[in-house]
Amino acid sequence: MIEELLPGPVVAVEAFGGDGTEPATLYPEEAALVARAVPKRRREFALVRGCARRAMEKLGVAPHPVLPGERGAPRWPAGLVGSMTHCDGYGAAALVRATDLASVGIDAEPHGPLPDGVLDAVALPAERERLRALSRSHPAVHWDRLLFSAKESVYKAWFPLTGQWLDFSEADIDLRVAPGERLSGTLRAELLVPGPVVTGRRRTHFDGRWTIRQGLAATAVTVPHD
Repeated sequence: MIEELLPGPVVAVEAFGGDGTEPATLYPEEAALVARAVPKRRREFALVRGCARRAMEKLGVAPHPVLPGERGAPRWPAGLVGSMTHCDGYGAAALVRATDLASVGIDAEPHGPLPDGVLDAVALPAERERLRALSRSHPAVHWDRLLFSAKESVYKAWFPLTGQWLDFSEADIDLRVAPGERLSGTLRAELLVPGPVVTGRRRTHFDGRWTIRQGLAATAVTVPHD
């Protein structure tokens, strides 16, 4: 599911709850991070790291522990950039060589409405207006949840390039529906603060894709070098 949202150089590995995928055996330094967590949290933590290690292997990189760095962003082996996501019953990791892409962000959320009050906290007025129009034309999609997922993917692509926080109000995301029977499409995030400089050019927006599949709302954002 995630792989279809990403360009060719990116390796994506995912696991669905109940599909027989066993959580990875954690490195000691990883296990220490979730030693006091509830079993569900430990399983999700290990499941998504298993996805990450299989993606490393597909890129010809020896498996490494995946430890959180600043603001919890995962630290990847030298020469790689990537992103992870997990929610109830699902985990995924996407990795790519840093020479192929500057950054990548992925996110998956249960495809259901956001809790009351959350949309007002994360969406700009222009975004809420566009969501109302999308809800009229495609009522089967929980657009509030999809927008939240897109904001998460944008932040995950943004932070490794800047080392700075990006507030929900600092990116204006336009979700568009692709023609066809499948619920999928593209997204563009206009950055409302100075964007990162990548290969000599300041970026004013990030682009990505989204899909609704298997009870999940999934988004992915990539930042090319050129």
